[in-house]
Amino acid sequence: MEEANQSVVSEFIFRGLCNSRELQTFLLMPFSILYMMTVVGNLLVVSLIFTDPHLHSPMYFLLANLSFVDFCLSSVTTPKLTTDFLKENKTISFGGCMSQILCVHIFAGGEMVLLVSMAYDRYVAICKPLRYFSIMNRQKCILLVLISWIIGFVHAMSQLAMILELPFCGPRIVDSFFCDIPLVIKLACMDTHTLGILINTDSGVLATSCFILLLISYTYILVTVRLHSKDGASKALSTCTSHITVVVLFFGPCIFIYLWPLSVTSVDKFLAVFYTVITPLLNPAIYTLRNKEIKNAIKRLVNQNVESRDNF
Repeated sequence: MEEANQSVVSEFIFRGLCNSRELQTFLLMPFSILYMMTVVGNLLVVSLIFTDPHLHSPMYFLLANLSFVDFCLSSVTTPKLTTDFLKENKTISFGGCMSQILCVHIFAGGEMVLLVSMAYDRYVAICKPLRYFSIMNRQKCILLVLISWIIGFVHAMSQLAMILELPFCGPRIVDSFFCDIPLVIKLACMDTHTLGILINTDSGVLATSCFILLLISYTYILVTVRLHSKDGASKALSTCTSHITVVVLFFGPCIFIYLWPLSVTSVDKFLAVFYTVITPLLNPAIYTLRNKEIKNAIKRLVNQNVESRDNF
């Protein structure tokens, strides 16, 4: 009995996105390009915001942190996914699997709270513009970012604590491209139905509560501005469209995965790719394409490089 309760599985095997070797070889280049674009895009946003004085404002400070979190989230899963396209046996150690679970939930949980902080920033900017810089001071911005990291860490540790001591003594094939908790706990040598409900509830409560807060925030912004100006609603919507788009793209797949009672493997894999690979790439693109100040900062950076090259 004592031996049976101990974890004897030293590694897990990923099934990956598909079984076809030809398709995996074909997918290697697109996913590698997507990851490189994600890294360059997010780090460019971070460097622009911290080096350009015109972008030293609370909104862009929070945006820089969002880009950094997106870079981290993508880096937890995508490099492993792309290298596994070249391997027949896609293995990960037990410790690596647990680390992947921890990091995914730290960054995903932190991003949810960070998006709520960004909604609060837009609320203050649009509904209380005269008090904006007194409310959203440097200390408040740092506090909001710290809270997002703390909640993400606590959420991740609560998830990991529930599965770390599970007995894994038999099956070790994970039908995905990374260690996702609902799939990993199915491999435990015990009945995990109740534990699965508890884990899904933990993640679902965080995702749903943040999503509801975001809906309330943006609804209040639009209603408040509409009461003060005929064109207020359209202006407010234009200001918040980027934020709302990111919220829908990130929260949609997460809520679906953890709250939808039916599990379809192909759909779950697509949604997992979407929020771990595609969304971190779309976030900097959405903010860059729709934001004049970011575009101007890029132009200034390009002009500086051209001038320095000419002087040289």
